Amino acid sequence: MADLTPIPFDILATRLFSDLAAGKGALDLPNHLFYAGRSDLDLSMSFPGGPVSTPFGPAAGPHTQLAQNIVLAWLCGGRFMELKTVQVMDELKIVRPCIDMQTVGFNVEWSQELKLEQSLEEYVKASMLVEMLKADGLAVGHAETVFDMSVGYDLAGISSPPIRAFLTGLMDARATVERLRAQIPDALARFRDLPFRTCISDTLTLSTFHGCPPDEIEAIASFLLRDMGLNVVVKLNPTLLGRETLFEILHDRLGYTDLIVPDSAFAGDPSWADMVGIITRLGDLATQQGRDFGVKFCNTLLVKNYKNFFPAVESNMYMSGQPLHLLAMALVRKFRGEFGDRYRVSFSAGINEQNFADAVALSLKPVTVCSDLLKAGGYGRGAAYLTALEARMTETGARTLDEFVIKAFGHGEAALDGLGLSAARVDACRAALKNGGDLAAAAGEAFPAWVSACVLRNTDTYVARALDDPRYTRAKHDPAPLKLKKQLAMFDCVNCNKCISVCPNNANLVLAIEPGTYSTGRLVPSATGWTVEATDPIEFRKPWQIGNFIDACNECGNCEVICPENRSPCLIKPRFFGSLAAWQAAPTRDGYALVRDGETLTMFARVEGKELRLEHTPGVKLRYVGEGFDIRVDLDNPLGSVEGQADAAVDLRPLRLMELLRLAVIDAEASNYVKTALEMAESCATS
Repeated sequence: MADLTPIPFDILATRLFSDLAAGKGALDLPNHLFYAGRSDLDLSMSFPGGPVSTPFGPAAGPHTQLAQNIVLAWLCGGRFMELKTVQVMDELKIVRPCIDMQTVGFNVEWSQELKLEQSLEEYVKASMLVEMLKADGLAVGHAETVFDMSVGYDLAGISSPPIRAFLTGLMDARATVERLRAQIPDALARFRDLPFRTCISDTLTLSTFHGCPPDEIEAIASFLLRDMGLNVVVKLNPTLLGRETLFEILHDRLGYTDLIVPDSAFAGDPSWADMVGIITRLGDLATQQGRDFGVKFCNTLLVKNYKNFFPAVESNMYMSGQPLHLLAMALVRKFRGEFGDRYRVSFSAGINEQNFADAVALSLKPVTVCSDLLKAGGYGRGAAYLTALEARMTETGARTLDEFVIKAFGHGEAALDGLGLSAARVDACRAALKNGGDLAAAAGEAFPAWVSACVLRNTDTYVARALDDPRYTRAKHDPAPLKLKKQLAMFDCVNCNKCISVCPNNANLVLAIEPGTYSTGRLVPSATGWTVEATDPIEFRKPWQIGNFIDACNECGNCEVICPENRSPCLIKPRFFGSLAAWQAAPTRDGYALVRDGETLTMFARVEGKELRLEHTPGVKLRYVGEGFDIRVDLDNPLGSVEGQADAAVDLRPLRLMELLRLAVIDAEASNYVKTALEMAESCATS
């Protein structure tokens, strides 16, 4: 299994702010995809963890596991960060690949891939980087952010000392903040005295596993509310619809007849009656404890693995994306039919640019996204959700999210009926609706009730429309995108750059290698000297190449799905480790590591299992070392410059590639974690 190696805080911060200073966007995200917000619209919402400037954020999953992921989501407008679910078992072996976005969305990854201590530090790093971005003037007026913890999967694990330490470590992160504060490099010293947030989170979304018994769910949430003092949201499963309704939507309406939900999914999950009782009791407990309680729709849907993308050892997989949207929305309608607008409802299921504003109009806050961010464009798709919401608000004349709820579906006037308002108050509300006046001022104390009445009406209207909307059917999502009849090679792919944007971990990178023909050859030693044998040259035809930063790559498979060619970019392209230690710790994986020692830059390579070393020192011939040879050579004149010893012929092709890759990584215009680490090492050596 590919093991993630978090990027050191100083390196991540340095690259982030170097990119911004150079006008290069940030971490391969172009400037024009940053979210800036509009001063005439208020997209903010309240949440127990504090004010939130937008109702959008990444869902617990691949976009909230590493610090750079959270930063990228924030730059695109995400202000509610639902951190990846952690559990007490933090040495899981997750199969690869684990994400399949060929059509809708399937995955077999369900928990964190880092140790608990690493996860805690990643979230604190992300929080500090967000505060640094805010201090640097990004997203002025739209910067308030909430971090929401997520844990699973049973009471024994969640109440265990390691998880308790994780929770308390984010509720009071002073020690971690101070340790990381000391790591802020000199170039960013202006941020060292920032009053960084030390309560990273006091809210939590409980993600119980499929099949968790009802009494276990209630016991866990009660523990979190009472013993840990947290505000709690419980994520609910789509099986709450019941077998008949779920299949009527999934099979009959949408046409996903090949998606089979195993009987065990229904047998193990709570029934609707179970959940009504649980929610009622937990809501009362939260009130007694002075905490906030809500629900989230919804978890993924457990289905049988009928495809050949995931390893056969996985008998089941988890469905997300467009069909889950309708299942979750049907649950929202059922829930509100039972409880009205009593509880906070958050949402994550099949959200995209087209339906985000509608979800917000149902007062689903926050609305988080995963599957759509795994498509071409990646995090860059985020700002489009908020731009679409702003356009809808402008169209309806709404200035706040509550006004948008009242106006979005045209139920504002009808919803006044039954509120028991005086005739004068009703007339004032109608006039404000008609003339674009201040709805909150017109309604006075009745404004929350007016909003709630519209929430219920909007929910019924939207769900009825969505269930009949053909864009959610299988016909609109099949077949999978066509692939070119071409096997992906290490170099000279189609240069679409899709693998750069779709990687949740920012692990793929661009390498600038000048197109052209580069000579190679084999140097043959003999008793009388050296001779050279000609070999085929190396040709580069494309304007740039693609590489992979292996430390941040968990080989999830998403770039393989998105790539128009066949095979996985993260496995085929040149791979770079963040340190020599990481390279040495992976003796079965090909790749490169660069180390600076004074003026000498050394590249360690493993090519088809063979270990090689290239040393570059300015003004000195290249040193090339491998099994049975140690030579110095000038690649422009190999035969006339070679010196050293070799037991057999030395193939210069790997050396030529290593030198080209070395130059590409450290190119003046390049931006990547390897280059940043090398520049920082050089700066330390000369200071």
